[in-house]
Amino acid sequence: MMTNEQLVAFLKAQPISVGCAALSLLLGLGIYFRGDLVPEAEELLDQTATLGERLDANLKNGVQLPEQLAAITAARQQIEARLVHPDELAKNLQFFYKLEAATNTKLVDISQNQNTPGRSGPKMTYLPVGYSVAVRGDYTHILEFLRRLESGQRFCRVNTVNVGILGGSDKGRASELTINLGLELLGQP
Repeated sequence: MMTNEQLVAFLKAQPISVGCAALSLLLGLGIYFRGDLVPEAEELLDQTATLGERLDANLKNGVQLPEQLAAITAARQQIEARLVHPDELAKNLQFFYKLEAATNTKLVDISQNQNTPGRSGPKMTYLPVGYSVAVRGDYTHILEFLRRLESGQRFCRVNTVNVGILGGSDKGRASELTINLGLELLGQP
């Protein structure tokens, strides 16, 4: 066993070795007692890095937001200008009367269906407004009516089509067609 004098003499003779050993012992104890904090620190680092990447992406993507918002707002206004309102029956029927005049067809029957979806449940942005339309005319006029209906002022979906022929003679006279349509116009609640 070493005495205190021998221990002091050893420490004075080997100061660097003793200092390194003491430092190693302190570092080992620090790692041992604080080692359980490493996984938590790594998880926090990962979360912070993910948040940083998301914020960086938001900054890069957010540069064009005002222009994109303006474009979306303009598109929404254009869409809303083409919508029908179910309670404005006269204005909605006027759309079909203008088609009749423009295509030289004859509207035999037109009615707005009352089976539009209810307004209960989640708020609907748009809803279909159903119509039953019967049109009479020759083949080219009926096709023109359908083309204008399909690509016209209102958003339209044709659900059912029934076509009938109204006579015609053997003398080369063209037959007149009758077409019954079940269709929906896109409307606003």
